Amino acid sequence: MTLKTWEDNDPKASLMKRKRDLIVDAAREAFLNGGYADTSMDSIAKGAGVSIKTVYRHFENKDDLFIAVMKAACSAEAHDESSAQRNWLEKAPRVGLNLAAIEYLRHALSAEQAALYRVVLRDAGRFPELGKRYSEEVIQNRNTLIMEYLKRWGSSQGWRIKDLLGAANTFAGLLRSGWFESVLLGTAAIDEAALLQHAKTGAARMLILIESRTL
Repeated sequence: MTLKTWEDNDPKASLMKRKRDLIVDAAREAFLNGGYADTSMDSIAKGAGVSIKTVYRHFENKDDLFIAVMKAACSAEAHDESSAQRNWLEKAPRVGLNLAAIEYLRHALSAEQAALYRVVLRDAGRFPELGKRYSEEVIQNRNTLIMEYLKRWGSSQGWRIKDLLGAANTFAGLLRSGWFESVLLGTAAIDEAALLQHAKTGAARMLILIESRTL
């Protein structure tokens, strides 16, 4: 179903946006608390205080709505990140990679992102498309930033990276091991000092791999 569009200054446009935002907020709470499989479009409509018909005016199906939730979650956190945090793109590798690692860990281990990740892990077996969508909307976006950084600094540093995507995945793998896994499993707390140390270690190992031309 195609949703009719309105001019920005039309009161109906504002009303439609408010209803869409209500639906996405209700879906976010429902998915993160109840999982993907056990959440129905009817329950989301009830949580948003709108009719099921209104939900389907905005979203074709549950998959479409889950994508909107992922985008909203990522956009909200991206908005909260200050330019001072994101300026690692302009910093030389020994500083920039460490700042990138800190940002990555803070994002991935935020309450909402961790909950979102657990939802995908729990239900992806029954809904393979869920894992694909998460990869497209979350993982690929983070990899794109790392690839941009590696490409930007590659020439001046004399790097010879054969596979930028593989390098980005390697960086993510270094950061998502050890202490990170313990936090996700609930056997370690999200401690700022531990996070900073884990970021420092991951960035240093990444730099060693790059400079040894392993990647």
